[in-house]
Amino acid sequence: MKKILVLNGPNLNMLGIREPQIYGSQNYNALVEYVLSSAKELGLDVTVKQSNYEGELVTLIQNALGVYDGIVINAGAYTHTSVAILDALKAVSIPTVEVHLSDINARDEFRKFSYISLYAEKVIVGKGFLGYREALEYLGE
Repeated sequence: MKKILVLNGPNLNMLGIREPQIYGSQNYNALVEYVLSSAKELGLDVTVKQSNYEGELVTLIQNALGVYDGIVINAGAYTHTSVAILDALKAVSIPTVEVHLSDINARDEFRKFSYISLYAEKVIVGKGFLGYREALEYLGE
C-alpha cells in the first residue's frame, strides 16, 4: 500500500471562514475527511498535516524521506514565496503533486507564480476538494 503525505499550508485551517466565495463553505475538517475517504477508496495510506509555519512544513517534508511514496501539497501563500519548501521537496526527491482549491492563475498577479511547480510532477488548480482526489489518484498509480 502506497503511503502519501498530504500537506496543507497557512490559512487552510480557516476553510469555510476565509473568503468562502473563493474557497467554498466547507471547513477544514470536511477537507480532511474527504481526503481520508478518497484515500481509503483508492487503497492508499494517507497522513494529512496542516501548518501555518514555513519551517514546520519544511521539517514535515524532510521527515517524509524514506517514509512516504508521494506528497500532495497545497502550500497556500508559501506557494508564491518559499524557496525553502521548494528546496526541501528537491532534497527528498519524493514524487509531488501541487494542489490549489482555487484557480491561482485567474487570481491576483502575484499568485500566478509558484515555486512548488518548479518541482511538482503535476499541478492541479481550481477543482476544489476534487483536486486532492485527482492528486491521490495520480500518485497511487
